[in-house]
Amino acid sequence: MPLPAPSKTIVLIHGAWLTPVSWEGFRARYEARGYKVITPAWPYLDRPVAELRDGVDPRFAKLNLEDIVNHYDAIIRALPEKPILMGHSFGGLIVQVLLDRGLGVAGVAIDPGPPFGVPAHPRAVWTSRSVFTAWNGWNRALKMSLDGFREGFANTLPESEMRAAWEKYIVPTPGRIFFQAVLGKGSKIKTGNPERAPLLLTAAEFDRTIPLPMVRTNAKKQAKSPSKTEFKMFPDRSHFLCLEEGWEEVADFVLDWAAAAAGTQRLDAAA
Repeated sequence: MPLPAPSKTIVLIHGAWLTPVSWEGFRARYEARGYKVITPAWPYLDRPVAELRDGVDPRFAKLNLEDIVNHYDAIIRALPEKPILMGHSFGGLIVQVLLDRGLGVAGVAIDPGPPFGVPAHPRAVWTSRSVFTAWNGWNRALKMSLDGFREGFANTLPESEMRAAWEKYIVPTPGRIFFQAVLGKGSKIKTGNPERAPLLLTAAEFDRTIPLPMVRTNAKKQAKSPSKTEFKMFPDRSHFLCLEEGWEEVADFVLDWAAAAAGTQRLDAAA
């Protein structure tokens, strides 16, 4: 009997402050390689960036981390085949939770938010200080300032590109999800889960939002699973690595890894 082919479906999950527009380069590149690429928005974010910057649905501010995970869970379970899952930042955390639920044939967490139990690096705490000190931040949709974008999100981006990138990509995000991630509400995984699909965690050398040491610690936690777990660091990049110069290298590396890991998993399952 012939072995089933590796998945040709990819689900890309964006992070906080962003929308599916942030995946436009990845999507086109992967579709050119013959993949079906799905880039669902978080609930209430399926509108143009310009409109979201002017104001979001009031329900968005009350969104829970588990609501977002369940939103993607339902989308993935409705697909005709188990997809490759990729996520950036909070999207990377969501990928880890979805894999923990047994979804996906392989997963990639790019500069990912950590699951509960991975301590925050001091740099990450400092970068996120505007969220945790915002008045009533638990119940509000918060905005990222241009200075915040420059300082902690896209700190390796040339200054000449800074404002245009901020205006093109950055939208409000629910402050609540940051508090929930810290408290473990919706961000817990089973350490050593044998049912988890292969997982690649990547870090950016100069990331100030999810600093390199946090991703290394996260990878060590995930490596307690018997499933394939690997770590990759991309030099000379910030948290904005999926949209800054050299993003093509990131896109190609993570897809090549995931496709190979998914194929290996199918072979193991058929043995």
